[in-house]
Amino acid sequence: MTQRRSDHGYEKDTEADDLEWEDHVMATVAGEVRRRRKELRWSAQDLADRCEEIGYPIRRNVIANMESGRRAVLPLVEVMVLAKALRMSPISLIYPVGYVAQVRQLPYEDPQPTWDALQWFTGNSPAEDATDRMLDHFLAHDLELRSALAAVESEDYERWKVKTAPNRIQREAAERALARYADQAANAKHELRRHRDAIREAGGTPPQLPSPLADGDPPPDTYPTEEHDL
Repeated sequence: MTQRRSDHGYEKDTEADDLEWEDHVMATVAGEVRRRRKELRWSAQDLADRCEEIGYPIRRNVIANMESGRRAVLPLVEVMVLAKALRMSPISLIYPVGYVAQVRQLPYEDPQPTWDALQWFTGNSPAEDATDRMLDHFLAHDLELRSALAAVESEDYERWKVKTAPNRIQREAAERALARYADQAANAKHELRRHRDAIREAGGTPPQLPSPLADGDPPPDTYPTEEHDL
């Protein structure tokens, strides 16, 4: 079998089905490293220097061997460091959306759209057989957090409008809006607290709340605790 590497893996005339799945993944990552490096107009040595600045040296010859397909392994830590050095997200090296149309998500699976594979990898499109729901809790928490922040900001703005209204008509309109946003903020905080409780009940620790929502948690001594046998 002959293989000819392009900026993103192997050319279409390559017998891609004969590639092992891990080789396919490595070719995709290596192709995106090469494409991004060229986009930045860096040499392999430039990239190696930036990896060293980060604190995890990756030698120039290692990068060259990876890009040319002569390297047999690609550790996850190197993907993370290379992404940082190249000023991009690690997920964009593994699933380069916009540059690669399809990838093989798992062994023995047909290629699928890169965006769909990325959604699966990041948990936005969970596997049907997934049993660990902590990620689902955190994704839901993030949505409610954004809603709560927006509601609180709107409530604060309307409160400011009430204080600065130049006349009775504008003040009464601002007061009505303030009441609506205050209800929205209260509801959003309630939902946020519900998701934070779900995280704790599942054995996790919810993320720290930003200062505008610092009152969203009950005092620490009211958190449920596990009872252990003596």
